[in-house]
Amino acid sequence: MRFSVVIPARNEEGLLARLLDTVEAARGAYRGGAELVEVIVADNVSTDRTAEVARARGARVVSVEKRVIGAVRNGGAREARGEVLVFVDADIRMNSGTFDAIDAAFATGRVVGGATGVRLERMSAGLAVTYAALMPMVWLMRMDTGPTFCLKADFEAIGGYDESLLVAEDVALLFALKRLGRSRGQRLTRLRSAKAVASVRKFDAYGDWHYFRLAPAVALEVLRRGQKGSRFLDRYWYGDVR
Repeated sequence: MRFSVVIPARNEEGLLARLLDTVEAARGAYRGGAELVEVIVADNVSTDRTAEVARARGARVVSVEKRVIGAVRNGGAREARGEVLVFVDADIRMNSGTFDAIDAAFATGRVVGGATGVRLERMSAGLAVTYAALMPMVWLMRMDTGPTFCLKADFEAIGGYDESLLVAEDVALLFALKRLGRSRGQRLTRLRSAKAVASVRKFDAYGDWHYFRLAPAVALEVLRRGQKGSRFLDRYWYGDVR
């Protein structure tokens, strides 16, 4: 097995089928052959038809009870048989060229992992300004969002996702991969030719300008209470906004 696609999911029956259809299209387009790509849905005690939808489309379902996103990702990764792990959120739509682009990046010998980046499923003034505000950090750090990939051996070497973090576990993973790669003369990469399409459901729920309205208050709350004491983070990231 070359690739293991790991999808963390809780009550995602509404969007999961759409993602899995795009993963299947990417499997079909992969030059190495679709049989070298497995799909694992890490079901985080869903109360809807998430597991049923996943199985109906040929995905392997792994149950993870711990209600921390890093633990859900790790639970899926533990069951993976592929050389390369690709972590994809359930509200993403994968680019059909993803697997070939990852193979090409690793073939250079200079890449330790990375992400594809995304384009948004819709645009507005608020979304455009938010996107523009985040891009300097992306350019500076060479880190991006969207489907995130690395070798399974490297994932295990750095200890996987940090399960003590309620949020930003994906950023912490990329920092850990960056440190590992630096020791070997490798770097993170952004696969801009294989950008995924990202959902904006949080913006639909909280408003297109909500980052600028809520960020200062959230930062103060986290400084005072820590991640696990933040009522907003718990509601925003774990409140099942669909």
